[in-house]
Amino acid sequence: MPLLLVTFSVCLFILLMQFIWKYVGDMVGKGVELKVLIEMFAYAALYLVPLGLPLSILLASLMTFGNLGEHLELLSIKSAGISLMRIMKPLIILVAFIAVIDFVFQNQIAPKAQGKLWTILWSLRQKSPELDIPEGSFYKEIPNYNVYVREKDKSGVLKDMMIYDFSGGYGNAVVIVADSGRLKMSDDKKYLILTLYTGEQFQNMNVRQSNRRAPEQIPYERESFSFRQILIHFDSNFNMADESYMQNRDITKSTKELISFIDSAKVVNDSIRRRESPLFINRIYAGFAGAGSARPGNTEHTNDFEKYFKQASLGDQIRALESAKSKADLLNNDLNFRLMDQTMRKKEFRGHRIELNRRFSYSLACLLFFFIGAPLGAIIRKGGLGVPAVVSVFIFILYYTVDLFGFKMAKQGVWPVWQGMWLSTLLLVLLGAFFTYKAVNDSVMMNPDAWKDVLQRLVGKREMRNYSRKEVIMVSPGYERDVCAMTETDKIEEIKKELNIKNEESWEN
Repeated sequence: MPLLLVTFSVCLFILLMQFIWKYVGDMVGKGVELKVLIEMFAYAALYLVPLGLPLSILLASLMTFGNLGEHLELLSIKSAGISLMRIMKPLIILVAFIAVIDFVFQNQIAPKAQGKLWTILWSLRQKSPELDIPEGSFYKEIPNYNVYVREKDKSGVLKDMMIYDFSGGYGNAVVIVADSGRLKMSDDKKYLILTLYTGEQFQNMNVRQSNRRAPEQIPYERESFSFRQILIHFDSNFNMADESYMQNRDITKSTKELISFIDSAKVVNDSIRRRESPLFINRIYAGFAGAGSARPGNTEHTNDFEKYFKQASLGDQIRALESAKSKADLLNNDLNFRLMDQTMRKKEFRGHRIELNRRFSYSLACLLFFFIGAPLGAIIRKGGLGVPAVVSVFIFILYYTVDLFGFKMAKQGVWPVWQGMWLSTLLLVLLGAFFTYKAVNDSVMMNPDAWKDVLQRLVGKREMRNYSRKEVIMVSPGYERDVCAMTETDKIEEIKKELNIKNEESWEN
């Protein structure tokens, strides 16, 4: 559990940094308060929990069983007659419990967090940027104005200014040239006060289009000034958007609401199909000669149109073609509108089904990643953050790539939703079954030493050993001589003992 908490914190931090990097353009230069950014990061962390939890389980299980294998603890447990599946059983129960908690989290907390997160991001995108007019290029962040400044000094004075005012429309643009000026924000931060010194203003006069013959003949108005102030509407306050805008999105709904929407949308789509199909057929195949032939089922002229058209007079042919063209244009517009409406309905329907399948697949991925990480750690027998981190990141990138590919296919309607959203889960099932089978049978396929031996055999390189040469001289044993020597040795020992006894007695006397 401590290892899981540490790896989860690291994975969540990495995913959060990736999220910040993705949306850094919406946050930089907006002058947003630190409180709003902290709130956004908190909601982003909650949004990324379902994605970071499977990765942390994979890494933690790899490190745990890698440490057990590296210190030969796993080997000693197996030698006591305990199988790998029995060793994994308590952790399987724990990870299954975590998967259930993850599903509840995605159902209750994640939708609310995503609603608030995307509301903040939408508000940030709508907020006007802070004023930072560059030198030597046009600044276009002020609505309806383009401002060019050649040079700025430390006191905030803008020199050699050129301003294009499009507030009256692009056809009535106003060009202002000034030697210097200042730009500051009003106290309520809703307006810009542009102060200009010593300049000129150019504007085309409002002349009818019919009276214009050539561009050089268009009259314009020129005005010189020594001092001028322009008030520009520029709301720089951060205004939070209404959260009700996100309430109907699939990411903000609970599982029960998703299922209810899918059921009702399925009924609506079926009813639209039953209603639109006969209407489409009747309007396409309806005749063109007279109102009577336009009734459904009247095929008097549709069966032999070419013969009827040639027998008609020239005026009837022209009227028929004009009528057909107008009907075709009207029908085209009507069908395009209906097609757009049905496309939006189907896209919304697929979005809800994708979100529903995603919640089940992410929760199941927690358990499947454990069945990959634990056997793989037992095979690799390497702990720490070295090999396990590399292997887990590689497996997770493979899973995320396949999941993103399936999501794109399902979102675009190329594949059925269940195929696209469960493709990555099928990959995890295959990997988990393979690694578990290899670990239970004590496979050495992921052992670095085994791969080293295989590579050495393939390249024909053999292991070199150092042998030290020693000279040994051996002689035939003389058993009789050795027996005599041993007998003499025993006699000498008896004589020594007798002498020692006599010496002790004499010493006492």
